[in-house]
Amino acid sequence: MEYSKDSNVITRQYFDSMLLETRYIGTDLPSTEITLYGEKFATPITTAALSHLHDVCENGMEAFAEGAKKAGAFHMVGMGEDDELEGILSVYNKTAKFIKPHENDEVVYHKIEHAQKNGAMAVGMDIDHSLSGNGGYDVVCGLPMHTKSFEQIRDFIKASQVPFIIKGVLSVYDAEKSIEAGAKGIIVSHHHGIMNYAVPPLMILPEIVKAVDGQIPIFVDCGIMSGMDVFKALALGADAVCVGRDLMEALKKGSTGVAERINAMNLELKSIMARTGSHSVKDIDPSVIHFRNF
Repeated sequence: MEYSKDSNVITRQYFDSMLLETRYIGTDLPSTEITLYGEKFATPITTAALSHLHDVCENGMEAFAEGAKKAGAFHMVGMGEDDELEGILSVYNKTAKFIKPHENDEVVYHKIEHAQKNGAMAVGMDIDHSLSGNGGYDVVCGLPMHTKSFEQIRDFIKASQVPFIIKGVLSVYDAEKSIEAGAKGIIVSHHHGIMNYAVPPLMILPEIVKAVDGQIPIFVDCGIMSGMDVFKALALGADAVCVGRDLMEALKKGSTGVAERINAMNLELKSIMARTGSHSVKDIDPSVIHFRNF
């Protein structure tokens, strides 16, 4: 067998290796409602922390947020200028602002303060953007990045008055360190294949779920393209999932397109939950998952 080194291909193959059994007796139409940080949402599908969407449609970043609002979904946003974030939060403040690991810590502290001052529901950092693929520190849109120590992460979290989420967790080690530092959530992700041969998020997820033991919400990112993918992530222990690239085509129709796509995925999820006897997201039983061995 010839193996791919592309982490996105590997991730897709792992998704597709998972099969479901059905459980019809005693089932009924389920609820997909979840609660995150004291707020109720209609779906466990969240938008991924994307940025630079203005070329997709007019006011793309604000339209993305409005689409999440229309669908009753938690919203995440990536890098951008202060005034852009202010516009997004004016549209929908059930938003988590993700901050790059800037070389200058003062930039990080400023962005934390600015986000919470303007009503962001949460903030976070994508720690996997600290390193480049050429043996150095990353540079994103001309901005220098740097690795962060446990102490730096802990101090960023202490500076935040809203929940702080660590993105780019792909090991029990980083999950446990995130909790120790005071994080209130983690996103299990390889950042769309930022490194070749990365373990698929769903492969490492059960180990992370066991280590976290319900202390904080666990989100899963990378390659979610359908309600079936969402179900598989939830079945293996995720509390919610992040969808990014699959929503970018929908964004061409503006906020309505984003909301329609989230709703369609959520209805597919609801159907699969009903077919597996899952009355709520919390009721999804991981034993319905089987792996191909033929």
